[in-house]
Amino acid sequence: MSRTIRRRALLGAASLPLLPVLASAQSDWPNRPVKIIVPFPPGQAADILTRLVADELSKRWPQRVVVENRGGGASVPAMEAGARSPADGYTLIAGSSGPLGINPSVLPRLPYDAEKDFAGISNVAMVPLLVVAHPSLPYNTMQELAAAARAQPGMLNMASAGPATSQHMAAELLMLRANIRFNIVHYRGSGPGIADVIAGNVKLMTDSVASSLPHIREGRVKPIALCAAQRVPQLPEVPTIAETLVPGYSAAGWSALVAPAGTPADVVRKINGDVVAVLRDPGIVARITQMGAVADPQTPEECAAFIRSEIAKWREVAQAANVRLEG
Repeated sequence: MSRTIRRRALLGAASLPLLPVLASAQSDWPNRPVKIIVPFPPGQAADILTRLVADELSKRWPQRVVVENRGGGASVPAMEAGARSPADGYTLIAGSSGPLGINPSVLPRLPYDAEKDFAGISNVAMVPLLVVAHPSLPYNTMQELAAAARAQPGMLNMASAGPATSQHMAAELLMLRANIRFNIVHYRGSGPGIADVIAGNVKLMTDSVASSLPHIREGRVKPIALCAAQRVPQLPEVPTIAETLVPGYSAAGWSALVAPAGTPADVVRKINGDVVAVLRDPGIVARITQMGAVADPQTPEECAAFIRSEIAKWREVAQAANVRLEG
């Protein structure tokens, strides 16, 4: 046997034991705690939804799931940290409509690629949006509201939770698709915006169902139409914009679970299976519904396709409305 052949034979024999070791390393996942990075401060919708899922996964897995909040910087530092984490399944990221769907189109020099740097696991929940109005506004349907906006372009003020938020982008999409014009008034968050609508200082707002629902029930604001593709269980009598004005219109906030790109497929499948089981549990579904959201389990392929479609949708809106953020 030549020296070259003998060397190859020895190398081949030496490599054989590694195969079961690698298989075992993946089959016993997780063998240490799993971290989920949330790119928002505690208490926001994505944080609450993620903690709900994390608590349930901790009951199913032999290791705890811990949530790490990294708010600030338009979620960019947290998303970049997640993208650069080891692709081993021990660091996951709570991606949402802002950092994954909207940021790629409104922030220059984004240090992560929302499509290439993450592996989709599943959406967790949709956070439906709707158009609400002060009770004194003399319009009760989207058809009436659109007619008024067309008659006096830019004269109706509409509150926004802030530039490039899902609420703002939903309003821009509505104006683009329905060929109408509102005067968008930006606030620092949903709370100040809906407070001014309740006070009657601004008569319209695109807001989340979660934020508006208590005020709707108390009669402080009235619902006009849902931005979501379908009616929601919290407000079953409220029609959608797609039903009443713009067929195919759909806009919502959402919170998904993703992993760094390159995470082993079997680990992604394992996480997905358990997350989907959690999101189909009737008790969890009820808790998410009480929060004003809608549980939305997906396959990894569906999750990736959904994120791509959101990026494409908001890129069109950002370009048409010239929405940009400093970054």
